[in-house]
Amino acid sequence: MFSVLLSFACAGWIQAQDAPAAPAASASTSDPSLARRPAEKPAANETISLTVPKGTPLQVALDGEVRVAKVGQPIHGRVVEPVYAFDKLVIPVGTEATGQITKIGSVPGGKRTAAALDADFTPAHKIEVEFTSIKLPDGREIAVHTVVTPGSGQVIEFVSAADRSGSKKGQPNAAEEKAAEARRAAKQEWANAIKQVKEPGKMHRLGHYAVAQLPVHPQYIDAGTVYSAELQDSLDFGTEPLTPQLAASIGTTPPDGSVVDARLVTPLNSATSHQGDAVEAVISRPVFDGDRLLLPEGSRLQGSVIQVHPARHPGRNGELRIVFHDLRLAEGLQQKMDQKVEASLAGVEAAKVDNVKLDSEGGAKAAAPATRFLTTTAEVGLGAASFLGDSFGETGPRAAGGAGGYKLIGIALGLAVHSQPFGMAMGAFGGTRAIYANFIARGHDVVFPKNTAMAIGIATRQPTGTTPATSPVAQQ
Repeated sequence: MFSVLLSFACAGWIQAQDAPAAPAASASTSDPSLARRPAEKPAANETISLTVPKGTPLQVALDGEVRVAKVGQPIHGRVVEPVYAFDKLVIPVGTEATGQITKIGSVPGGKRTAAALDADFTPAHKIEVEFTSIKLPDGREIAVHTVVTPGSGQVIEFVSAADRSGSKKGQPNAAEEKAAEARRAAKQEWANAIKQVKEPGKMHRLGHYAVAQLPVHPQYIDAGTVYSAELQDSLDFGTEPLTPQLAASIGTTPPDGSVVDARLVTPLNSATSHQGDAVEAVISRPVFDGDRLLLPEGSRLQGSVIQVHPARHPGRNGELRIVFHDLRLAEGLQQKMDQKVEASLAGVEAAKVDNVKLDSEGGAKAAAPATRFLTTTAEVGLGAASFLGDSFGETGPRAAGGAGGYKLIGIALGLAVHSQPFGMAMGAFGGTRAIYANFIARGHDVVFPKNTAMAIGIATRQPTGTTPATSPVAQQ
């Protein structure tokens, strides 16, 4: 009996020696993260985690105006910037987002007093909101926890860089033509995304403006107001296999003239930023060349501020110019990429009230609103009317002078105080105030909050013997 057992044991040992060793468990199987496998022979069973990480912003535009009433009041909007995980679209444009008003801030005493003098007894409160749910086009609802980043909550427009004049005989080269086409496509895409917002018509806006001039009036949040709502928890959309073809193409630098979508990680302000300050942006949409993935979502662009001028008196607006000079793959990829590039703004989403313009090199400048001439002319006209006589007495000139000073309160004082010199003084005050505010006061700064959406033009050329702070772009 013992000899039989010994025979079976020896046979099993011999078979174990002849059999091939079992493969070790893949690290990606136990940890399906964005661990990068060797490009030459990627493991066939390796997967990529399609996760939207914590801190990713959802760009949500209100699709209808909201009359502010109370905390807890529901709000509704739609996503206007697509959200990707690695190379897959997971939250498309048009995704519904619901939330609520979380806080109606108090108005400082000084602001309240100034508003009251201008016949406004209901000055605007600062409104805070949050979004708690998104509904994908396929009907799936996902609960989210978000925090709106500072600086958002404004009506936004897409600003494209001006076209270059061309390098030879006024004709742009192939890369410049490609970049110009990409800028136009980005602007059109923004226009298509914002079409889902129920923007009010001209008569509706005029009605709102008239109501806002009343001493007591409701407060509205305009349709089209865009909030950047950062996710406080990651969202998991499953995994996908990493094919050899996908692995082999990752890390290739986009060709000259390419424009990539990114969001700003470093907030910028021409009033507080300095030349040489570091700037970082994260690529928010994967970059493809045909069906080949070059750069996954999450790849980084690093650069610096190369030119900055804060707003100054009299009426001089701020300027800001940034360039990106390093391109790196998304964190977690084993294959490292640190490619030197030339990259500048090809387009940017900015608040309409800031009236930002981009030159052909991507430099940003705040421009004065065209309405300043109209408003100044109106105020000066009211002031001039107070110096004119009136066939029915001095009531008309006094009222006109008061209106130029402090709106309805000024009119009331002009009618109550039976003195034409008083009306003249109020009119002169109103005209002078308008001239100062529109032409003499400190201008407007260029402000790009964190998570500002940008289109960035990329090239692989790097001037020899220069650094980002002394590149030719800085001297233009």
